[in-house]
Amino acid sequence: MALFFSIVYCHLFSMQSTDVVVPTFGDDLSAFDENTSNQRIRTHFPSSTFGDQKSALHERAIRITPCILHTPPTMHQFKTACIGIVQEMVEIQHYMHNESLTIHCELCANPLCWRRLEAPRRLVMTMSSNEDGFPETLSFQADESTSRKKGAHRPHFASVFTKDATTVKTPKRVHLLVNPYAGKKKGRTRARDAKEILEKAGVEVLIAYSAYSGHLISVAAGLEVKRGDVIAVVGGDGSLSEVITGRLGQETTEKETFAIIPAGTGNSQAHDLGIGSVEEAVKSILGATRQGLDIAEVELVKGLPGNEDGTMTHYSHNLVTWGLGVDSTIQAEKMRWMGPARYDVGILLAIAANKRRTATLTLDGQSVTNDFTLFLVQNSQTGGSMLPLAPGASLDDGWMDIGILKKMTRRDVLKAFGMLKKEGRHVFHPRVDYHRFKSLGIETSVPTAINIDGENIGSTPLSMKVLPQAVNIIVPSE
Repeated sequence: MALFFSIVYCHLFSMQSTDVVVPTFGDDLSAFDENTSNQRIRTHFPSSTFGDQKSALHERAIRITPCILHTPPTMHQFKTACIGIVQEMVEIQHYMHNESLTIHCELCANPLCWRRLEAPRRLVMTMSSNEDGFPETLSFQADESTSRKKGAHRPHFASVFTKDATTVKTPKRVHLLVNPYAGKKKGRTRARDAKEILEKAGVEVLIAYSAYSGHLISVAAGLEVKRGDVIAVVGGDGSLSEVITGRLGQETTEKETFAIIPAGTGNSQAHDLGIGSVEEAVKSILGATRQGLDIAEVELVKGLPGNEDGTMTHYSHNLVTWGLGVDSTIQAEKMRWMGPARYDVGILLAIAANKRRTATLTLDGQSVTNDFTLFLVQNSQTGGSMLPLAPGASLDDGWMDIGILKKMTRRDVLKAFGMLKKEGRHVFHPRVDYHRFKSLGIETSVPTAINIDGENIGSTPLSMKVLPQAVNIIVPSE
C-alpha cells in the first residue's frame, strides 16, 4: 500500500502556493520542493535551499490532502501520517520565526478534521548565521552513491588532515606513559608488548605508570624531554589528554611529538589516525612520520557541579561536550563493565531523562542565549565508541567544529541519534546546526558538567581557544 500527501502552502495574502510532496507515512517524513528541482529540503535544512524562502514563509496555511494509491489507508494510518507532517511543519515554522501557522486536514468533509495551530514568535534567536552573526553554518554534501538510511544519504567526510605529513629520523628515545587501568586494565599488558618491540629496534624506553585518574598530568609535567624524543601514551583519549595537558602546561619552546598506543575503551583519536593495535602503533613510531595536531586550550571550573574547586586549564585533542553528551558519559561511567556498549546505553538513558538547559553560547565573539540539548565540540571526527560525530572535522585545519542540538523532544533526539549511528547522517537533521570556530564560551546560570576527551572533569563557565598545530602526532607511514 502506498500513500502520498500533497501539502500546499498558500500565502494568506497573495495566495501564491508552493507544492510540496511528503512521501510514504512510514518513512522519515521528508519534503521536496518542486520549484527547486526536487532538491531535498528536509535533510539539508537549514541550508540555502530552504533559507532562500525565509521571507516568503512569514505566515502560511498548510493544506494536507491525501492522494490514495491502491488500497485506502485506515483512519489510524492517516492520523499517524498527518500528525507527523504537522510536527514537521511546526518544527520548520518555529525555525523560520513565523508568527502563526494554519493547518487544514482534508481527510473528509467533517469539520472536526480542520484544525488551526498557533505557534508564538520565538523571543530568542535560533542558530542562524545570517541573523546571529555566527560563523556560517557548514552545509554538508550528500554522497548520493550511498544508500538512503534514516531518510538521508551518508555525508561526504572531510580529510582527517589537510596538510602533508613529514618524516624525521627514528627516535632514539621514547617516553612510555601508561594508564594501567585503561580498557578493562589492558594498559599494563600493552605497554609491556610495546616496550619489548621498541627495545628490539634499538630504542631506549623510559616507562612510567599512573596511579589514579589525572595522575598522568603531573607525570608528564615532570619529564625531561630532549629534542627528537617521542612521548607515547598507552591508554585512551583521556590519557592522551592528560599527557598533553601536562606537557603544554610547561610552556616548552620546542613543539613536542606524541604517539598513541590504543588501550582505552573508545580510542577515537587512534581510530581517526588509522591505528588499531600495539603493533601498528609501534611501527608508526619507528617510521617517524608525523602531522601537526590542533589543540583546544580550555579554561573551566575544576570539578563537577557540587564539587567545584577553583579554575583550571586543560588541553583537548579530541572533544569537549556539554549537555546530553555529558549526561550520557556520567551514566556510562557507572557501567564500565559493559565495555564500549556502555556509551550507547548511556546515551539512551540520557535521552530518556531529556534534560534541557539554558546557556549562552559564544562563537568567535558572537553570543546567543537559548535552551539547548547538547554542544559537541570536536577536533577529531569520531568520539565515544567510534561514533562519527563530526564528519567535517580535520585535525590540523586550525578550527574546532561544533554540533549544536537545540531544544529537542525525545523523539527528535532519538531520531538524531539514529541518524548519527548511520555514518554521521545526523548533520542533515533540521535541529542540528554545525559550525566552526576559533574561540568559544559557554555560560550558564548554575554550574553544569563538562566532559573533555571522554572524562567528566569540570563545570561551566568555560572558555576555549584553538591552538593550531600546537603539537605533533605520530601517524602511520605510507
